[in-house]
Amino acid sequence: MNERNQMLETGDIKKTLFKLSLPAIIGLLVSALYNIIDGIFIGKGAGTLAFGALTVAFPIQMVMTAVAQMVGMGASSVYSRSLGEKNYEKAESVVGNAFLCNIVLGALMVSIGLIFIDPILVLFGATTEIMPYAKDYVSVILIGSLFNQFAMSTNSLIRAEGNAKTAMFTMLVGAVLNTILDPIFIFGFGMGIKGAAIATSLSQFCSFLFVIFYLKGDKTNMKPKAHHYKPDKNILNQIFSIGFSSFARQIASSFVAILLNHSLKIYGGNDAFAIYGAAFKILMFLMMPLFGIVQGLQPLVGYNYGARQMDRVNKSIKYALIGTTVFATTSVLFGMLFPKQLMGLFLTDSKLVDESATVLRIILLFMPVIGIQSVGGSVYQSIGKAIPALVLSALRQVILFAPLLIILPRIINPSLLGVWITFPMSDAISTLITGIMLKREMNLMAKQ
Repeated sequence: MNERNQMLETGDIKKTLFKLSLPAIIGLLVSALYNIIDGIFIGKGAGTLAFGALTVAFPIQMVMTAVAQMVGMGASSVYSRSLGEKNYEKAESVVGNAFLCNIVLGALMVSIGLIFIDPILVLFGATTEIMPYAKDYVSVILIGSLFNQFAMSTNSLIRAEGNAKTAMFTMLVGAVLNTILDPIFIFGFGMGIKGAAIATSLSQFCSFLFVIFYLKGDKTNMKPKAHHYKPDKNILNQIFSIGFSSFARQIASSFVAILLNHSLKIYGGNDAFAIYGAAFKILMFLMMPLFGIVQGLQPLVGYNYGARQMDRVNKSIKYALIGTTVFATTSVLFGMLFPKQLMGLFLTDSKLVDESATVLRIILLFMPVIGIQSVGGSVYQSIGKAIPALVLSALRQVILFAPLLIILPRIINPSLLGVWITFPMSDAISTLITGIMLKREMNLMAKQ
């Protein structure tokens, strides 16, 4: 048993969760920070319409992320449980099949995106004014996403073997480099939003190179041989069935983003795009510590579930719930106290800043308990229960958010307020249902 496996199987749970989560939190915060900086540079350097184009482009990036997470989360679940079962041959085959999936699916998605870029942008809500900015941005981002998909998916496998620090550096490489390149391409070369896309794509390529060098080194257990790249129907079925919940969640988010973009277009126009874009970037930054804890939880739950140590699984879940709730409450308080200062980072119009501050406060209302959703979905993925994971993935976005987004603006005046209220209402209901399901699953595991 190597040192990382021993840590997962016998190490102190609180210390292990902290050790796995801290690098993920740092990496995600830096990644979110560079998205914020990217938005600041675009908003200040290219204008409100260019910033609104980021909101239109977001669903496309979510689709690419969905494919990467489907492969990465599905493979990491099978991989970590295989390590817990001491089935190292299967673990290597999982890695080989995951790499193969990344190459094939990544090339397919990029090709489709470039061929049908105009109708896709129209579908995703681009207005006539925003369209040229969105096209400049997306046409470049699609190329970089080919490398980003491999790096993101492999990053899940790196975390699954307990190497959280390397997973953190994979994100840091791209984030730091993008922060440096953004002003050079946007202001120095005068390329506006297209320059931001080039900076992001170059940064993603460097993250990809970092992953490749790591895989060729001696700090990883992932050393698949030629025969491990042969498609294995059983392994592929497990990867896709378990990872499909992540894919469904992201695709549902993309679908909701399309619906949301059209709602913003109808009820608010270009200003509403800019307001939501700014609020979303702030929200993602405030919530990143939660996602870091969830990423640290995944290998701990998966490995010990595979080793049939259910007491360690349940204790890990409890500590993760405490940690996510503390972080979420702290983040929400910060957002509630300083909304104008935060939104003013992206928006220059004082009227928009005042309006967006109210929007941010509405969206944050039920965020203190949002960690229950994140932990619940992650647990079902980690233990290989695909159906409950899929249900939880669809719960907030498809079952709750989409219908509320259609109904509330029609019965609330002004209609745009109905759009914003959709966020806390769907969060409150989905968190309650997730909590009930998670409690039941923990009780079942306690009896095994």
